[in-house]
Amino acid sequence: MFEPTDDPIGGLADALAVVADAWPIDPRGSHVAVDALDQAELVALNSTIGALRRRVEAVHARVASEIARQSRPELGSEGLAKKNGYRSPAVLIAATTGTSVGDASRLVAVGEATAPRRTFSGADAPARHPHVAEALSVGRIGMSAASAIIAMLDRVAMRAGLEERDRAERMLCEQAAGLSLDQVGKLIARAEAWLDPDGLEPQEHELLGERIMNMYERAGMLHVNAKLDPEAGAPFRAAIEAIVTAQFRTEQVSGGGGVVSPSDADAPRRTLAQRQADALALLAAHMLGCGSADRPIEGATVVVRVSLADLRDGTGSATVDGIDRPVSIAAARRMAASGGVIPCVLGSDSEILDWGRRKRLFTPAQRLALGERDGGCAMCGLPPGMTKAHHIRWWARDAGPTDLDNGVLLCETCHHRIHDNGWEIRVDGRGVDGRVWFVPPSHVDPGRVPRLGGKARFSWVA
Repeated sequence: MFEPTDDPIGGLADALAVVADAWPIDPRGSHVAVDALDQAELVALNSTIGALRRRVEAVHARVASEIARQSRPELGSEGLAKKNGYRSPAVLIAATTGTSVGDASRLVAVGEATAPRRTFSGADAPARHPHVAEALSVGRIGMSAASAIIAMLDRVAMRAGLEERDRAERMLCEQAAGLSLDQVGKLIARAEAWLDPDGLEPQEHELLGERIMNMYERAGMLHVNAKLDPEAGAPFRAAIEAIVTAQFRTEQVSGGGGVVSPSDADAPRRTLAQRQADALALLAAHMLGCGSADRPIEGATVVVRVSLADLRDGTGSATVDGIDRPVSIAAARRMAASGGVIPCVLGSDSEILDWGRRKRLFTPAQRLALGERDGGCAMCGLPPGMTKAHHIRWWARDAGPTDLDNGVLLCETCHHRIHDNGWEIRVDGRGVDGRVWFVPPSHVDPGRVPRLGGKARFSWVA
């Protein structure tokens, strides 16, 4: 990370120097080949290149906004873009940088939203989105994240107060650091639901109207194409993922989960897409009265979580397993009245007040509580149905207790990664507000800086 600077070229030079320092030198004084770098050097180099790229994007946004300013429509043919033979500043930028017009337009929008302004009186004024401007300038976030944050804030500008928008912008810029764009999207969706909860229900009506499912036969294959709204999509996804996950676990137990023996070397291996297609066919067969005793989705659930105050007052929003975007309270109430959906009602201190109709056994209730805290695999974010509850302090080796403070949800891959590579897990706090931290081994990070995991990594706390 770098400090803010009024000298953009100086900032780029600093970032480039960091990249150069991270790239080892051989005895002849030349930078070593990429394939000669060890794993720690590769990770460090990738990180510094990412920081350099974000600094370049910040400078480019500033340049793009100035190109747009000098190409504004009132200048006519004397505008910069038209004088150079382009119909708009976005077309000029796209043509001269090899990007798309859409990407160039977003670059201009970010530049205009983060550039210092001047009032009608000639006085200097801060950028329209100062927190995004600061985060972009120091390389904390990149262009895509900045564009997504700005687009959301502009979308709710007429319905959310200035103080709330400023708070949301600041928190998004802080929490987005170190996240992928997909993960930032989860944060933005929850922030938008907080800023504009009344906007959720109209959006859900629009999504309901867009639901489709088309089926047609061609060349002996039945083609199925579907778009499902959140209420229909959540249970559908939960059922398909439950079947696929059960199949993977069965193969791992039977030894067929990855190693191909000589006797079955020619046997086809199903892709994930093929497994999901088979799962859909299996669901259809069961619905048509399949007599098999096998119940592949036994235990598959969809959890709808909502605060007691919001449920009582009809305000705010709710979150749903498997769906990144929050839903309205009306949608939450409808889903909670359906089979296979568990309403999780939280009190003011985030304690669980009601687990719904299915709370029967202690062990499933524990797993549901871990799901509320971890949101799925606490390390990689896979949905809860694709995880298992694991002891942080091992049950056999460490005599670790089977309680919530010693449990964590992990997918099979992350479970092996933690045990095989020497990661440690730490939980701060209790209950659903506990925060899971993953401490990397020294060969991954010599400083062993803990990395936040679980749902807290994407949670929105206003």
